[in-house]
Amino acid sequence: MANNFSFLGREMAVDLGTANTLVYVRGRGIVLNEPSVVALNTANGKAVAVGIEAKRMIGRTPGNIVAVRPLKDGVIADFDVTERMLRYFIQKVHKRRHFAKPRIIVAVPSGITGVEQRAVKEAGYQAGARRVYIIEEPMAAAIGAGLPVHEPTGNMVVDIGGGTTEVAIISMGGIVTSQSIRVGGDELDQSIITFAKKEYSLMLGERTAEEIKIAIGSAYPGDDDQHAEIRGRDLVSGLPKTVIVSAGEIRRAIEEPVNAIVDSVKTTLDKCPPELSGDLMDRGIALTGGGALLKGLDERLREETAMPIHLVDNPLDSVALGSGRCVEDFDALQQVLVPEPRH
Repeated sequence: MANNFSFLGREMAVDLGTANTLVYVRGRGIVLNEPSVVALNTANGKAVAVGIEAKRMIGRTPGNIVAVRPLKDGVIADFDVTERMLRYFIQKVHKRRHFAKPRIIVAVPSGITGVEQRAVKEAGYQAGARRVYIIEEPMAAAIGAGLPVHEPTGNMVVDIGGGTTEVAIISMGGIVTSQSIRVGGDELDQSIITFAKKEYSLMLGERTAEEIKIAIGSAYPGDDDQHAEIRGRDLVSGLPKTVIVSAGEIRRAIEEPVNAIVDSVKTTLDKCPPELSGDLMDRGIALTGGGALLKGLDERLREETAMPIHLVDNPLDSVALGSGRCVEDFDALQQVLVPEPRH
């Protein structure tokens, strides 16, 4: 009996994101939220720092240390580093080294291939899991946003992460139609870097681009007289330089990825069965993920789709919370997990 009890606090859900990794532990909620970054020493291959400390190092490291983001577009790009990062996060949550091996639920993008799924599972097992289950991110986001996913009504969720945008229509605990595009917050940052290079011959770092996006980025014309100064390196003289940009310029700079996100929402609506379309008109679309915080994106989607758009309460945490709900209530929510492939 004691054996069962000692196992209770061990189950966890991991939102393995391109930008951030969140860990939810049964009975404790979200206990860790750190950037998905690992700083490696290239001389001996050892990890110097993981998470927040490693993110501070991006673009600021000496030659023998590189800051790596092991997930690209929502999938594992570097297997060994992902596994090390996962192990580090799991051990950070379980301070004691000798913990019973946990059951882990990992959230993955819906467009992920079987090979990519196996890589995620393998990374979980290598990092010390007893069992690894997989849930699709839009499903997790919908549960985390409190949508009634088990009812026979249509629920639509748009989850904009760092590497991917997931759009899905969910009914009866399953995904009816979905689309996953590899455009997300990173792509917006890249567009800002390209814009600065083209318009101002200014080389920006990733972190600076992200800060600009958060400060004055928008998807809908509004308060265009906001300005921000950006600092980078002048490509002509090679010296540091500061430029003042307006919100309007940044909006035009990120127009292309924003359009791609809007189009994916329209395409998914286009594939929606007519019965569910009526439900969606009533219930609207839930907007979640870090990208949902881009100013004016809800306005833009409202105008383009003529549907009600709701920004969920804590868009950055909804995938982790939804996966966590599956850990808390494993038996009731087991049907929403991706079934094991038959060997």
